[in-house]
Amino acid sequence: MRIGKISLNNIKHKPLSSILSIILLAFGVGIIIMLMGTSEQLEKQFTKNIRGIDMVVGAKGSPLQLILSSVYQIDAPTGNISLDEFNKLSKNPMVETSIPLAYGDNYEGYRIVGTSLDYPKHYEAELKNGDWWKKSGEVVVGSRAAELLELSIGDKFSGSHGLSNSIDEHDHFAYTVVGIMAPTGTVVDKLLLTEISSVWAVHDDHSHEGEDHVHEEKPKEITAGLISFKSPMGNLTIPRMVNQKTSMQAALPAIEVNRLFSLMGSGVKTLRVLAILIIVLSAFSVFVSLWQSLKERRYELALMRSMGGSGSQLLWIVLAEGLLISFLGYILGIVLGKLSLMAISQLTEQTYQYEMSMQWITPVELILLPATLLIGTIAALIPAIQAYKTNISKVLSDA
Repeated sequence: MRIGKISLNNIKHKPLSSILSIILLAFGVGIIIMLMGTSEQLEKQFTKNIRGIDMVVGAKGSPLQLILSSVYQIDAPTGNISLDEFNKLSKNPMVETSIPLAYGDNYEGYRIVGTSLDYPKHYEAELKNGDWWKKSGEVVVGSRAAELLELSIGDKFSGSHGLSNSIDEHDHFAYTVVGIMAPTGTVVDKLLLTEISSVWAVHDDHSHEGEDHVHEEKPKEITAGLISFKSPMGNLTIPRMVNQKTSMQAALPAIEVNRLFSLMGSGVKTLRVLAILIIVLSAFSVFVSLWQSLKERRYELALMRSMGGSGSQLLWIVLAEGLLISFLGYILGIVLGKLSLMAISQLTEQTYQYEMSMQWITPVELILLPATLLIGTIAALIPAIQAYKTNISKVLSDA
C-alpha cells in the first residue's frame, strides 16, 4: 500500500507527462476495442442474415447492391423482375425454396416489404401479438420497428414512396397492423411485412373511360427473390443459367459478403496497425516520463535508500508507476471504446435501422488488460533497474 501511494504521488507530481501517456495508451486501446467490436457485430449480423440463402435473383446491376438491398435491406434495389420469370425459376427441380420480395415504399423510414409467409418462417420469426396477414392491406410489424414507430394491433397508416422518409404518401391506400413479431435478432425486426398484393395495390394504375373503369393489366413484377437449393449442384449450375438465359441477375450471398469483408478488411487492418503504433508510442512516452522523473528524483531516491529503503523497494515504486499509468490508460480506453461503439450503433440505426448489441465485458477487453499492463511494465523496466542500482554515496556527494 505504501509503495502504491508513493507511486501515485509521483504521477501527480508530473501531471502533464503522465496525462499524455495515459491518453495515448487510451486511444490505442479504444481504437482496438472499437474495431474489434464493430467488425465482430457486423460479421455476426451479416452471417446470421444470409444463413439458408444460397442465391438472390433481381434486376441486372451490381451483385453486391442486390445482396445488400434484398438480404440486408440497406441499399436501393437494382430494379424489378418479372414474377412469371421468377415463378418459372422456382419450379426448377434443383430449387428447394423460393421467397419473393416486393418493396419500394416505407413508413417513417422503415421498409414495407411484400412477401410470402415463408419469409418470416425462414428467419424463425414468431408472433408476439396478433396474427399473420391473410389479405391485402394487412401488415405484420417487426419487433424493433413496432417499438420505435409505436405501432400496435389495429393501427392504420399509409406508406410513403421510396425507401426513406418522404412526403409523397400513398393516401389512397391504408395498411392495418394485424400482428407484432417477437425479436429475432435478424433483418425482419426492422421491417413491416405484408402480402405482395398490397404492394401491387398501392402502385396499381387505373384509367377511367366513361362510367366504366378500364383496368390496364400490367405484368406482375417483384423486386427480388431469395433462393435455396436442394444440393450444392444448384450453386454450380443455376446462377450461370440465370445470368445467361434470363433477364434476371443471380448473385451468391456468401461470395459477395466475403468480397465485402475483404474490402473492409484492408481498412480495419490499417486502423489496427495505427492503434498498435499509438500503443507503442504511449509505451515510449511512459518510458521517457519515468526516465526523466528518475533523473529529477535521484537525490530523493538516494535519501530513501539511506533511511533504510531497499533497492527492491525503489524498483517496485517505479514499476508501480508504470503499472498505474497503463491501468489508467486501459480504463480510459475502455470508456472511449464503448462510447465509440455506442456512437456507431446510433449512426447505423439512424441510417440503416441496424442496431449493434453492446457487451460490457468482451474477450478482447479481458486480453487487453494484461497486455496493457505488460506494456507499462516493459516501459518502466529500465528506469526501475536504474532506481534499483542507485549509488547512494555518489548521488549524495554530487548533491
